[in-house]
Amino acid sequence: MTSIMTNSSALAALSTLRTISQNMEDTQNHISSGYRVGKAADNAAYWSIATTMRSDNSALSTVQDALGLGAAKTDTAYTGLNSAIDVMTEIKSKLVAAREPGVDKLKINSELTELKNQLVSISESASFSGQNWLYNADSSANTTVEMVGSFNRKEDNTVSVGILKFDTATSTLVDTYDATRGLLTNDTVVTQPVNGTTSTTSATYFLLDVGATTAPTGTEIELGATTSNDNIDGMISAVESMLSQMTDSASIIGSTNMRIDLQNNFVADLMDTIDKGVGRLVDADMNEESTKLKALQTQEQLGIQSLSIANSNADNILQLFR
Repeated sequence: MTSIMTNSSALAALSTLRTISQNMEDTQNHISSGYRVGKAADNAAYWSIATTMRSDNSALSTVQDALGLGAAKTDTAYTGLNSAIDVMTEIKSKLVAAREPGVDKLKINSELTELKNQLVSISESASFSGQNWLYNADSSANTTVEMVGSFNRKEDNTVSVGILKFDTATSTLVDTYDATRGLLTNDTVVTQPVNGTTSTTSATYFLLDVGATTAPTGTEIELGATTSNDNIDGMISAVESMLSQMTDSASIIGSTNMRIDLQNNFVADLMDTIDKGVGRLVDADMNEESTKLKALQTQEQLGIQSLSIANSNADNILQLFR
């Protein structure tokens, strides 16, 4: 049946053309944006996953910044401790030299004084972003510091922040408020020989007198013209004990610094992996999309031609009435 009121062929051609136009619009959007899934309407599941993972990547980027700050703090503390260890090694050498018969102990003591001043300077200068893990002048002691180390998402979609911790009380060298809280200001009990006998006795020494409110009770490590060899031996033992504690603290800081570096590298790799995973879900394949666009352009031309042919049927009917 042929009707001039309802042109079925033209309607079919129009429907096909509308579908082609919609597909072409979608394809052009994919090409212009670079995304196959750019909004929830494209694929709700993939869009939701991609949005969540992009949010997590943003959090991981902040974690990277926090790790960089943590690395700077541990680097500063480690550099200060390492320098202090070198100075302490020099102090031990000076004390050993003072055991030599005939040396001028007062001259050696003047060198010790400068070395002790250098220790205070190192400790006070080892500060980053307002934090100093080697020096304290407050009534409250140095405590455990926390550094952001990771961002975690569990299977139930709950999130948490991982924390790296370091107890700065173990690395405090100088405390000007309470001398007992500093490795170099606190009393160190040692065993030293008793002159002319095979016996030993207990002695207490401290290295730095910083005028703390709570002062040490032992004897300051310093030399006088008449300082006995037994006392020098005790001072050497005390310095060795302090040096051992400083070395342990530096080892812990170094391990923490290594952990931060490893975590920073892992976070960087994780962010790249997440980006790749999201890309596989939502990125458009430009080769495929360009090929599809070319095919749709051809289909559109054929659709327009079909619509033109369908519309010409009415003209053919009119010819019958002439």
